[in-house]
Amino acid sequence: MELAPNAALIIIDQQKGILHPRLGRRNNPQAEARMLELLGHWRRSGRPIIHVQHLSRSEDSVFWPQQAGVEFQERFQPQPGEHLIQKQVPDAFCSTGLEAYLRKAGIEQLIIVGVATHNSVESTARTAGNLGFETWVAEDACFTFDKADFFGTARSAEDVHGMSLGNLHGEYATVVSCAQILL
Repeated sequence: MELAPNAALIIIDQQKGILHPRLGRRNNPQAEARMLELLGHWRRSGRPIIHVQHLSRSEDSVFWPQQAGVEFQERFQPQPGEHLIQKQVPDAFCSTGLEAYLRKAGIEQLIIVGVATHNSVESTARTAGNLGFETWVAEDACFTFDKADFFGTARSAEDVHGMSLGNLHGEYATVVSCAQILL
């Protein structure tokens, strides 16, 4: 696997609200450090960076626009020249212009990181794969939370993360580690 000169790094929902304790126990405590490694590499190499910001329609959401949780964390603040996509649903392609931006820029390879693995990361990666983009998901630069399954069985964040990555790998995306990307 080789990074294209214009491979885009898509960083999903690294906003202050994702750190709220009410979201519960999470996995992958090193995920942000891995995201920042990739972000630094992208900035040094001049490759395109896309920051995705969730603007919730629900007033009780940590991403409700009328409070500080919607703001980017300082360490993930977009810099001039980096692209911003604002979304209202988990999928960063839905009603945002992301596909048009990528097509116009001639970008075919996407590296997706962020949160939550089972939600915005998975839905965005599924659409990217369905649209024909070469899509990679960095498993150690994503995280999620404990969650009950449909039948009410409690699942650990590690299990939810692993199942989500399993849903993606080989069908919609290639799941890799940051080390594999940064070779």
